[in-house]
Amino acid sequence: MQTAKQLSVSLVNKPGRLAAMLGALNKEKVNFRALAVMDSGDRGTVRFVPDDVAAASKILEELNIRFDPAEVLLVEVPSQPGAFRNLCEKLAAEHLNIDYAYLSFNSGKGTKASVSAVFKVNDLGKAQQVLGEKNGSRAAKTSRRPGRRPVRAQRARPGAGAF
Repeated sequence: MQTAKQLSVSLVNKPGRLAAMLGALNKEKVNFRALAVMDSGDRGTVRFVPDDVAAASKILEELNIRFDPAEVLLVEVPSQPGAFRNLCEKLAAEHLNIDYAYLSFNSGKGTKASVSAVFKVNDLGKAQQVLGEKNGSRAAKTSRRPGRRPVRAQRARPGAGAF
């Protein structure tokens, strides 16, 4: 688990805008550790964790593309059913809000394939502590604050969303 700098860009939702930005980043050999593209009507949001933040920032500035940097948490997700859900439940149990999350798949040339989750949370330091626990339950090691009840995970109904 580690923190990383993510860049968020809002682009006009027209053919070629995303390809042009990605092409400029590729030309300067900027690789992605994670990338997510979402549409919101006439604009799209691109969130990405570049391997070279300074180079990516410089390219976006040269293209006159406004971007917002943010610190995010990169967490390796075990390859087993429910692993991502477990990470979300650990954060919820400690009253940490997930602003957004997305996954990155690494084919890893020469290494085994892995999956990383990118989390934007309301308290990065606390999230690192919670997810850094070896056996997962920080709650069992600390006293509860009076008047606060732990969040209980509900069983997902068949066909229900992942969140």
